Amino acid sequence: MSSNLATKLRVGTKKAHTMAENVGFVKCFLKGVVEKNSYRKLVANLYFAYSAMEEEMEKHRNHPIVSKINFAELHRKHSLEQDLSYYYGVNWREEIKLSPAGAAYVQRIREVSEKEPELLVAHSYTRYLGDLSGGQILKGIAQTAMNLSDGQGLAFYEFDEIADEKAFKVKYRQALDELPIDDATSDRIVDEANAAFGMNMKMFQELEGNLIKAIGVMLYNSITRRRARGSTELATAE
Repeated sequence: MSSNLATKLRVGTKKAHTMAENVGFVKCFLKGVVEKNSYRKLVANLYFAYSAMEEEMEKHRNHPIVSKINFAELHRKHSLEQDLSYYYGVNWREEIKLSPAGAAYVQRIREVSEKEPELLVAHSYTRYLGDLSGGQILKGIAQTAMNLSDGQGLAFYEFDEIADEKAFKVKYRQALDELPIDDATSDRIVDEANAAFGMNMKMFQELEGNLIKAIGVMLYNSITRRRARGSTELATAE
């Protein structure tokens, strides 16, 4: 008997998904405005979040619900470590910090693992399905905007163990539908997924101040350079 959880999650989180896409940082990202310092802070937060999620899911590898959607090929911890090494250098572990919103996200993952492990399904769905669905588009945007070469700093978007991402998403959604849960549990999972979207939004919002400041500096420098060129051209004409 199908729980229809995949459909419930898609429909039940549609509003939250749209809200997340309309956060200033994400809108700028999608338009190709990506500032490296802000981006690497996001990567650091994601590292802590994925580390927590994957550690907690591993603790419940024999759980009748969590075990069904714990696919090792989705794990992002090691790919994020590669990216952090690129952005921060070899001492990245001493350099990165967990932001307040990131800390709240990690705390929630640990909390549900301890008290209601079945809700880890919501966190898995919110992050991994998004990574698979929009990852290649975001990778291209980040690569162009930050002038990255040879895939450096973009390991997060590479799923080397998944040959066909579209087919895998079908497999993942089928696993969601086959989970041995009742309607009350599926409703709680949808509620938790909406909460997860909210926590991700707060991480994005934290970065908006840094991004706005960086854009302001870039605009100032651009105007200064244009004025300098204008003054040079005027001096030459005279």
